[in-house]
Amino acid sequence: MSKKHVVLLFGGNSSEHDVSKRSAYNYYQALKETGKYDLSVVAIAQNGFFLDAKRSFEIMNQADEAPLVAEYMQSIDPKETLAPIAALKDLPPIDIFFPVVHGNLGEDGTLQGLFRLLKKPYVGAALRGHAISFDKVITKEILTANGIRNTKYLVTYQNDDQPLTWATVEKELGSPVFVKAANQGSSVGISRAENEAEYQAALADSFKYDRKVLVEAAVNGPRELEVGVIGNDDILVSEIGAHQVPDQGGDGKGWYDYKSKFVDNSAVAFEIPAKLPEDVTAEIKAMAKKAYQVLNLAGEARMDFLIDENNVPYLGEPNTLPGFTNMSLFKRLWDYSDINNAKLADMMVQYGFEAYEKEQQISYSFESLGEEKVGTFNGQ
Repeated sequence: MSKKHVVLLFGGNSSEHDVSKRSAYNYYQALKETGKYDLSVVAIAQNGFFLDAKRSFEIMNQADEAPLVAEYMQSIDPKETLAPIAALKDLPPIDIFFPVVHGNLGEDGTLQGLFRLLKKPYVGAALRGHAISFDKVITKEILTANGIRNTKYLVTYQNDDQPLTWATVEKELGSPVFVKAANQGSSVGISRAENEAEYQAALADSFKYDRKVLVEAAVNGPRELEVGVIGNDDILVSEIGAHQVPDQGGDGKGWYDYKSKFVDNSAVAFEIPAKLPEDVTAEIKAMAKKAYQVLNLAGEARMDFLIDENNVPYLGEPNTLPGFTNMSLFKRLWDYSDINNAKLADMMVQYGFEAYEKEQQISYSFESLGEEKVGTFNGQ
């Protein structure tokens, strides 16, 4: 039987472009290890153009990207309507897409809409699951409506007639708070603020990334936890992982920022499984599973939690396309849960095929309208 052709897409125009390269490399090696698939890679340059497989493979392996992109752009007519995705037509027949594009395009539902138009299976949640979960405000509203504990919050918009003042924030949420661009990932556009000056600076930074900003109450004496979730209808939840950066907890100002996640986590203390009371462990896993369901997720996700000094857990946010770099806790959680990289990647591909088959069973039939017979208006 011929092998299925898997196309890994990585890169994109988000701040997590380089993170995506590292995740794609690890997924490529994991899928290669299974021996079950023919593999191609497609890099999405920061200008949004899909690159050919040869240049993409070089970029995934850390070649200098800029000259390769420039070469490719010289070889095409960028004004053609389908030029941004034209590289796909030069690939062998595609059986399934495996998006590894963190942030914009990959986690906001854009690529999933393309896959659906192309009538191809893909790994991960459907468009609506990504789009809902990528918006931190909508996510919190859905979590709250479904009784899933999360931190208290306020929302402000860049064009508000009456901007959200620090006095209101401090009264409603206390101090410190975290100010977050509503549609960004991996700690981009996120700042900690505990006074008027820091709050205004945080707003200015977050508004660089989105017109909608979430202002979120801090948790007392926090520990940060992560849980991996995979599957479609039959959902698997990993062990819980904990991490703590220096000067975190109590009145400390440390938190798990972009640098700690992807650049240098040598000072971060990790713990798998997290040392928690059994009932708290069970509660967090149940919260993660329920959130996965109500947010319409599938294939894979990572759920981020905060737990306070009294061991009360709060669901922070979902990540619908979690990092798979050597520093990513999602990768390590499944290792500890006795699912190695190759098995995990293989399972995710199979979930993609399974979801596609079920999607094909949904009826989109319509009834022909026939001849129009318009009613009268004002007796005429």
